[in-house]
Order: sequence, then structure tokens, then C-alpha cells
Amino acid sequence: MTEIGFDGRVAIVTGAGGGLGRQHALLMASRGARVVVNDVGGSVHGEGADRGPAQRVADEIAQAGGEAVPDTNSVATAEGGKAIVDHALEAFGQVDIVVNNAGILRDKTFHNLTPELLEPVLDVHLKGAFYVTQPAWVKMREQGYGRVINTTSQSGVLGNFGQANYGAAKMGLVGLTRVLALEGAKYNIKVNAIAPLARTRMTEDLMGDAVEKLRPELVSPVVAWLASQECSVSGEVFTVAAGRVARFFVGMTKGYFNPDLTVEDVADHLSEIRDETGYSVPASAGEETAFLFEMMSRFNAG
Repeated sequence: MTEIGFDGRVAIVTGAGGGLGRQHALLMASRGARVVVNDVGGSVHGEGADRGPAQRVADEIAQAGGEAVPDTNSVATAEGGKAIVDHALEAFGQVDIVVNNAGILRDKTFHNLTPELLEPVLDVHLKGAFYVTQPAWVKMREQGYGRVINTTSQSGVLGNFGQANYGAAKMGLVGLTRVLALEGAKYNIKVNAIAPLARTRMTEDLMGDAVEKLRPELVSPVVAWLASQECSVSGEVFTVAAGRVARFFVGMTKGYFNPDLTVEDVADHLSEIRDETGYSVPASAGEETAFLFEMMSRFNAG
């Protein structure tokens, strides 16, 4: 197999001052990408700022013979997102890849959640992906090429106690991924997401002894493939941990149909509604709507 490389490509990696982002940046740089290493250098809760983490990773790339620039703009504002993309354009003249990896945690059970715990998490994870990707998207459309990788989470796809804010933001990224995959198709822009489980500042105190096997460098090969020209999929979500890669997907049961549906019908046919036998995986809202129209047609014909 031909080795996958990034010669001539420019990648923005947010939250790249440590953990997963650092590994993503190092791997792509080692294969020829020029990298904007973005990190505000704040705490895991999003407090403070420090140029050091981004600078250290950029220096590490340079010392290994690669090209990188540090960037400390915040993803949490539209101005910050544009500044990150402008930095890539000023330093390297283009932007081909965006890896939305920046994140913070402010865990609290739902009944104790306050705006101060909710809004910064949405700003960094969900809005941050909008703010960085949108100005890059304009350039990707113009050049007819782009790759975007969003970082979702098991907490979004499956739920996790005490993470209503984080889970909502992370599932929002799945919706963003699906929509952008459709909008980017004719411009050769592929958009996918990963749901990683790895040892980082955000997880090292949560997983006990197992954390040592969850090396972040085992997640980055999936990100690098999704960021490469060879990537052949779009709109998909991959769960990645400890060397295992699998796909999360949204499935739809056959369900129950009655054009005169009543409350009692729902109760009486709940098992049929929930039966996973013969499920389908709609690729878009249009496919689900087409399935509904087909059922309606069959009913009327019968």
C-alpha cells in the first residue's frame, strides 16, 4: 500500500497543545503537513491562558524537520475562529484540513447546572467547531478540496452521568458533521467525526488502571486517514480507543404505520415500534422521508 502523506497540505488542529490534539498535529506533520498548532493554553475547565503549550508543540514539529506555527486564538468566538484561519493563510497560503479538537469540561449533574457551567462548554465544543470551520469552509469550496474532522464523544452519542452540557455539545457536533458532509459533497470536502477514548487531561482521573492502555497516539491514525486525500467516506462517526476502530451510526426500525394513529396505538404497538429487526440506516433526512412515503403508498395500495 502507498504510504499516506500530506505533502502540500495545510492543517489546523485546535486544542493541539497536549493530549489528542498534540498527537494529531505531530503525526500529520511527520507525514508532510504544515500545521497550525492552536491552543489557548488554558486549564481543563477553560480558565487562564498560556502560549507555552502551542509553542512547545510547534517547536517539537520544527525540531523533527516539519513546519508549524503556534496559535493562541480562542475557538469560542467568531473573531477567534476567523483569526485562526487567517493565521493559516498568512503562514502557509491555504487551508486544507481542520481538526476540531479543542475542549473543556465543566461537569455537574443536571439539576445543579448553571449558565456558567453550560455556556462555555457549548462555546468551545459546538460553537468553536462552527467558528473555525466556517471561514476555512469558504476556502475549501473555492479550491474544491477539504477535510474536516470533528471530535464528538461517547457522552454525546450514548450519554454519561453528569455531562448534560458536554453531551449536548458533542451530539450537536454529530448533526454538524452530517449536514456539512451533504453540503460539501460536490466540492470534494469530506467531513467526519471521531468519538475517542484516550488518556488526556480530561480523562486521566476517570478511568483507573485502564487509562494506561488508552494512549492518545492510537487515536491519531484514524484522524490522519480521515484528513487525507485517500479518505473515501463522509458524514460518518468512528469510535476509537486503544487500537480499536468501529463505526457509530443512526439506525431506524421498520416501525408501525397507521394514518389514523392514536395514543392507544402507540401503547399497543410499542414493541413493534422498537423492534430492531430489519433496521435501516438512512443516509439523510430525505431518505427517511422517502421511506415514509413508501409506507404510505403501500398502505393506500393495500
